Amino acid sequence: LSCTAACASVVRRRPATSVTMADDDNAEEIEMWKVRRLVKGLQEARGNGTSMISLVIPPKGQINLTAKMLADELGTASNIKSRVNRQSVLAAIGSAQQRLKLYNHVPPNGLVIYCGTVLTDEGKEKKVNMDFEPFKPINTSLYMCDNKFHVEALADLLQCDSKYGFVVMDGHGTLFGTLAGNHREVLHKVSVDLPKKHGRGGQSALRFARLRLEKRQNYVRKIAELTTQLFITDDRPNVNGIVMAGSADFKNQLLQSDLFDQRLQPHIIMIVDVSYGGENGFNQAIELSAEALGNIKFIKEKKLIGKYFDEISQDSGKYCFGVKDTLACLEMGAIETLIVWEDLAVDRCVLLNSQTQEETIHFFTPEQQANNDNMKDPETGVDLELTEKIPMMEWLANEYKNFGCTLEFITDRSEEGSQFVRGFGGVGGILRYQVNLADFEVASDHGDSSDEYSSDDEGYI
Repeated sequence: LSCTAACASVVRRRPATSVTMADDDNAEEIEMWKVRRLVKGLQEARGNGTSMISLVIPPKGQINLTAKMLADELGTASNIKSRVNRQSVLAAIGSAQQRLKLYNHVPPNGLVIYCGTVLTDEGKEKKVNMDFEPFKPINTSLYMCDNKFHVEALADLLQCDSKYGFVVMDGHGTLFGTLAGNHREVLHKVSVDLPKKHGRGGQSALRFARLRLEKRQNYVRKIAELTTQLFITDDRPNVNGIVMAGSADFKNQLLQSDLFDQRLQPHIIMIVDVSYGGENGFNQAIELSAEALGNIKFIKEKKLIGKYFDEISQDSGKYCFGVKDTLACLEMGAIETLIVWEDLAVDRCVLLNSQTQEETIHFFTPEQQANNDNMKDPETGVDLELTEKIPMMEWLANEYKNFGCTLEFITDRSEEGSQFVRGFGGVGGILRYQVNLADFEVASDHGDSSDEYSSDDEGYI
């Protein structure tokens, strides 16, 4: 839900739960994207005074106790001195009470209610009243009356459940990192200067060898302690698995050592040899452990875009990119996998010709919407009325099943994702069969000029 959509008068959302998720593997991903968009819109919303109410009830909460608390808050709010602020707060609490009356008991995943008056970009006031059950259990109890909505509890739900630790260890230092979804994080770095083997003879040879072994043992001990410190919380591992990586034999020495915490031993999922240390070794370790971590979104994203680039390099004709070509292939049912950048700034606009009462659908960027020429009939020059506007991402999330394709959201955080966004406009698809888009464009030029998906394609490849 965008910030614009979040400012609608009344929004009522119900969760899309288990039945559809069982049938569609990426349904949960799309549901998480919708919540992420909702969170972003609510975070940007601001109001006057303390007229914005955030109410979160955990699964084991009680409706009657929450209703009593709101009634007490209503009495307290009536003592606010500022008339404008008092009326806004009383109205928001009243709306929250009405939302709460729709439920006899708290849903299995908890209940989230946001009510209040927000300021739009034009400086006007609009009411926001929404209640919904989160897609995962929310174990937080919250009531806040502020000039903004508190969405921290919802944002915590978006954290990926699968989090993996990486230890990249060699003779120059060690890097500790984690990978969760498409988020890679470096937790800690350690540098070390270990002595090399010496060729000195005499009595000093044994002494140098002993000092060398002692320093190497101290290095292994320090890394073992840091591994326990970073990957164990409250006597339990805080990651789903650990990948050991390095260019030397240190990683094996660490695992075989008695110094390594035995609570982490069952969580070692892979040992990989890398050519580098530090962050370059971290990146290489992620790629080499791709098979073991195949379900992580970061790896899944790299594989998906890699498959898309393979179709392009083979010139198979089973690919499309750009808004115009992708929508044309989507309408034909030719797209098998639809790939879209999760921050794509394109809106689906429905324009009405007031003289002919004819509606046309266009997909515009904010810059194209600001261009008045796009809001006029190209033949008669009549101003067109914007009757409906919805983000293209939201429209695709709701309609993709009707086109018989799967929808995959990607980010620009990986190298492949960034290349897809910059070079291909952030939207494209892998096709079921070869489509010659050049012939399709020639045919459309001779057809009806009021094509449903006609759009000024400036800004797209």
